[in-house]
Amino acid sequence: MHRSRLAAFVIDSKVDDIEEANRFWESALGYPCVRSSEAWSDRYSHLDVPDVQPNLLIQKVTHESRVHLDIETDNIPAEVARLSELGAKVLTRFERWVVMEAPTGHRFCVVNPQRADFQDAADVNVWD
Repeated sequence: MHRSRLAAFVIDSKVDDIEEANRFWESALGYPCVRSSEAWSDRYSHLDVPDVQPNLLIQKVTHESRVHLDIETDNIPAEVARLSELGAKVLTRFERWVVMEAPTGHRFCVVNPQRADFQDAADVNVWD
């Protein structure tokens, strides 16, 4: 048995400087942008949305701009297997996440729990 749910919408932004994307999405959606002091902060930031909503991440990328989903789970291998049975295919495996592609061509990531309430939330799906 494992659990999963939608964790985040990730705004992939093909920009020279992530601050350009941060300024636009912060103003467009009305949530303050949170910047990290971590080494990866030149590529990632997030909007400070209410805890009950999926996260909104901004990611600097080299591919064309798009939006993708992150599905959070307490068992990445089991969730990848479940989604593969539904027709998704694995594109890339990283140490902490897996990039997959749905039969519709949409890319998404399977990640460890991201939202603070994952363990106790009522909207988490339980799979056999």
